[in-house]
Amino acid sequence: MFDFVSFIPRAVVQGVPLMLGSTGETLTQKSGNLNLGLPGVMYVGAISGVIGAFFYEQSTPPESMNALLAIGIPLVCCLAGSLLMGLLYCFLTVTLRANQNVTGLAMTTFGVGFGNFFGGSLIKLTDSEVPSLALTATSSYFTAKLPFAESLGALGDIVFNYGFLAYLAIAICLACSFYLKRTRPGLNLRAVGEDPATADAAGIDVTRYKYNATCVGCMIAGLGGLYYVMDYANGIWSNDAFGDRGWLAIALVIFTMWRPAVSILAGILFGGLYILHLFLPSGTNLAVKELYKMLPYLVTIAVLIIVSLKKSRENQPPAHLGLSYFREER
Repeated sequence: MFDFVSFIPRAVVQGVPLMLGSTGETLTQKSGNLNLGLPGVMYVGAISGVIGAFFYEQSTPPESMNALLAIGIPLVCCLAGSLLMGLLYCFLTVTLRANQNVTGLAMTTFGVGFGNFFGGSLIKLTDSEVPSLALTATSSYFTAKLPFAESLGALGDIVFNYGFLAYLAIAICLACSFYLKRTRPGLNLRAVGEDPATADAAGIDVTRYKYNATCVGCMIAGLGGLYYVMDYANGIWSNDAFGDRGWLAIALVIFTMWRPAVSILAGILFGGLYILHLFLPSGTNLAVKELYKMLPYLVTIAVLIIVSLKKSRENQPPAHLGLSYFREER
């Protein structure tokens, strides 16, 4: 029989990085910026947090570590690294009006290279015999579960058996949804993504909104990278270990039809599809497992086809997505 009690928690843990990545990208795309550098942003956010945690662990014995510093230092470093990536993207695409597709792909290559370089350097500093870095002391603070989870049995395993970043991710998704739908700045942001010339004529600062949305979106996505290392991987950093999760987070934006609240369930669904091959019998036939791994992308393609056939304006991307705004053409 299929073990849902084991499957659902693993799907949630697998889905949190996708949830944060897609929410950050949704916020970015609502401003009209198409940031294909999301995988690189998540990578830089992760390695920035790892660098902060590494030097804190090196300078402090495990028994003397402060919980606030053990969590705060990686978080601040992660947010700072992701913010710099967002500023770089905005400078190139908003200020210099470079092609957004090319810029995003270049930033993905840069971010992965940046992470592998510094990750490899930290591994060499530890003289490790394996190509990985273990930050188990810091990870223990990120993976700490609610104290009453074990006493609730299956309910505790499914609902309460996660680190604080998982619950923070859900709160961020709901806050972004409320911001976009229920606030005046959110309405202004959507106006910038739909028609920046009209928004500009109405007195909305297009450049400021694009910078703010993209930078905040990158910081949210960077938290997804930090979660993957500190919680999902239990503090183990290995170069090129992220796989295609950054690209899957971009696909999730289409799946959710640019609605951050939907990304909560969609992230868990995609996380479950991503690991489904581990729970379904396939014997020794590796081809069947590879077919199972294709499920998230097949589902995204199916949703894209359905959304395109409906031709509903609410389910379409922002009209000015991926295009540079030239104010002098207004």
